[in-house]
Amino acid sequence: QVQLVESGGGLVEPGGSLRLSCVASGSIFRINDMAWYRQAPGQQRELVAKITRRDSTNYADSVKGRFTVSRENAKNTVHLQMNSLKPEDTATYYCAAQRIGATTWDSWGQGTQVTVSS
Repeated sequence: QVQLVESGGGLVEPGGSLRLSCVASGSIFRINDMAWYRQAPGQQRELVAKITRRDSTNYADSVKGRFTVSRENAKNTVHLQMNSLKPEDTATYYCAAQRIGATTWDSWGQGTQVTVSS
């Protein structure tokens, strides 16, 4: 069992920054990859950033150059540093984890709201 808790969301002006954090607990030794997803009203959930156990990263084209995902294994924490935020980034952001040997994202946080508006 893996439990994920996100934090750091809030209201920010366009061009501003936010740092999201996701703390994992439970069977953390079984975690392989972790990721951030987001979903805006009326839109599909989309992958924002992914980080593997070996710290390889992938980003959605829409956030490349602006967002950075990082992992602190000793603290069982993954971060998403979001810079140069745009109104289009407004969404609920979810942390996800994949167990070793799994092919799906089988652990999810409850989500944290990010609103970019002036």
